[in-house]
This record gives sequence, C-alpha cells and structure tokens, in this order.
Amino acid sequence: MHSVNLAYEFDLSVIGPSLPTLLDGLWLTLEISTIVILASAVLGFPLAVARMSKIEVIRWPAQLYIEVFRCTPLLIQLIWVFYALPALLGIDLPGKLSIIIALTAHLTAFMSETYRAGMQSVPVEQIEAAHMLRLNRLQIMRHIIVPQAFRQQIPTILSLNVSMFKDTSLVSALGMADLTFQGNILASQTYRPMEIFTMVAVIYFVIAFPATLFTSYVEQRLLTSGSRGAQPPTSGLRGTLARLRPGQRPPALADPALTSVPTSAPKPEGV
Repeated sequence: MHSVNLAYEFDLSVIGPSLPTLLDGLWLTLEISTIVILASAVLGFPLAVARMSKIEVIRWPAQLYIEVFRCTPLLIQLIWVFYALPALLGIDLPGKLSIIIALTAHLTAFMSETYRAGMQSVPVEQIEAAHMLRLNRLQIMRHIIVPQAFRQQIPTILSLNVSMFKDTSLVSALGMADLTFQGNILASQTYRPMEIFTMVAVIYFVIAFPATLFTSYVEQRLLTSGSRGAQPPTSGLRGTLARLRPGQRPPALADPALTSVPTSAPKPEGV
C-alpha cells in the first residue's frame, strides 16, 4: 500500500493579486461599521432614557425592544430585516440599507444598556445635591449624570464597537461584497482557501487589535485617574502590552496604605 501525503503546502503567491479585491471589501466593511457605530451611539441614549422612564407606556416598549435584540442571534435579525421587513412594509429597501438598519438596531440595544448602567451608577447623593441647588432635570442630566456615565462606560462602548466591526462579517451571508464575502469568492476562484482566509483574518486582526489596545489604555487611565496615590501607568506600547497579560493587577487597585503595613506585629518592650 502507498502512503498518502496529506500535508498542505501554502502558496503565498495568490495573496498579492488578491489583495486589491480584499481591500475593496474592507472599505465596505469599514463604511458599514462606521455608519452603524455612529448611529447607534446617538440612538442608544434616548432609548436608555426611555428604559429608565417611570411611565410604563414608555418604559415597557423600550425594554421589550432591548430584550428582543439582545436575546436573538444577530444573523437571524439580519435575515429578517433583509427579507421580511420589505415584504411586510411593501417597499423595496436596498440591501445595504437593510443591513445597516439591522446592525444599528442590534447595536443600539446594547449601547442603551451600557448608557443605562453608567447613568444608574452615578451616586444618588450628587443628584440630591443638584435638586438642593434648584437644578432642573435637563441640567442634572447634562452637567452631572451624562459626563460621569459616559466617562465610566467608555471602555465598554469601545469594546462593543470592536465587536460590531467583527460581526459585520455576517453580512456576507446576504451577498454583500464585504471583506469576508470577497475572501469567499477569491477562495473559490483560486482554490486556495487557507491562504485567502488567513489573509482575511490578518486584515481583521490588524484593525481590531490596535482598537483593543486603545480600549485597555483608556480603561487603565480611567482607573488610575480615579484613585488617589496610585502610580501612573507605564506609557507607550510596552506598558499597554504588559497590562494585557493575564493576572496583571491595575496599579489603581493597589491601596498605598496597605504597602506600609508591617509584615509582623512589633514586639512589646522587654520581650
């Protein structure tokens, strides 16, 4: 019997001719991601306010909307908006617009919950003090609640945006010529799926990884700026990479008072 060699040999020569097509798909991915992120950042705030409303006819529809989009798969939402929504409304929606609507509706639900968590984390004492100063609700929201809530939730917002950038790969299932779709076409044309999809993964990584580093950097800056006596974080890429290692404790969480505690109790005199 003859032995069969199943070793796969990479042919990197297909990457060069395929790169322009992949970059065209990347441009569409970035365009959709930017529109969805900006739209959901704006729409998420009024939805969060409606979710916290004391009026039930406002609060319950907002909560229902949030739970529907948070508890159903994104791919199902894309398919439903792409195919079912035009049929129900009796209008012809362009495919790109349908995808933007579905992705925006999905991310808006998560952004609203992020905003709500930030606004509800503001100490109630500050709101009571604002009432004592005769500030109205709009002034309290503008000068006290929103600045603190947004500042606290910046890392979470950035993480959601990075996840949305990666989730746009699902639109390839609907025939949109994004980065993943172009990679699938090139893989079928060149019969080199390993090389093509490896390059697709590298392109996603090159864009998403710096964004995650920036998210980690912002989070560390917020932690250290909110703690007294904390050492400033190590600057530069080296310090950021060091803080990404598992088990690393942010310097802001270290209590300076604990470092002065002696390891053993002092012995009384005469002992």
